Amino acid sequence: MSAPSVPKRGCRSVAGKTIGVLALQGAFVEHEAALRKCGALVRQVRKPEEIQEVDGLIIPGGESTTIGKLMNKYGLDKVIVDRAAQGMPIWGTCAGMILLAKEIVDSDQLRLGLMDISVKRNGFGRQVESFEADLEVESIGPTRGVFIRAPYGEKAGDGVHIMARFKEKIVMAQQYNLLCTAFHPELTQDLCIHRYFLTMV
Repeated sequence: MSAPSVPKRGCRSVAGKTIGVLALQGAFVEHEAALRKCGALVRQVRKPEEIQEVDGLIIPGGESTTIGKLMNKYGLDKVIVDRAAQGMPIWGTCAGMILLAKEIVDSDQLRLGLMDISVKRNGFGRQVESFEADLEVESIGPTRGVFIRAPYGEKAGDGVHIMARFKEKIVMAQQYNLLCTAFHPELTQDLCIHRYFLTMV
């Protein structure tokens, strides 16, 4: 599949569209701030009924095991899966990438299992081995990747479009209405990935 291009300046009109940010744990406030800079309407999501009221959803970085358990506890996971099947755009960053994956290497933790990708948790090392790197993202261009105890994709199915790699590992991919990044765009001043996600909504 091919990825749509992203506007080089500003964001396309998102009038009337509301982006939800899953606000159970992790870096959801930073995503909110980035989306607002793009001119998007944003709301924090903590309840199943709130999933029904948004046009796109971001699952932020944080602790994937904790977020997965909380999604299950509050009944969010089933609603997210249903909305994904209906075509709602969903973007998972870091922990969100892990939760979107169908397969998590050496783990049976709770997940949404929506993207045909195999992910390795903490693939680039522990917290003390966190780093930043320059990335070249297909259809977007150069950006700075912040990797914090980051996962990476080991392999992806035929329907998955790989948009960026680092040291041969998958760090950004899209499967139709689903997007994942192993890194944290919300922790930089570069809005290009958020702009790209808004083109999907």
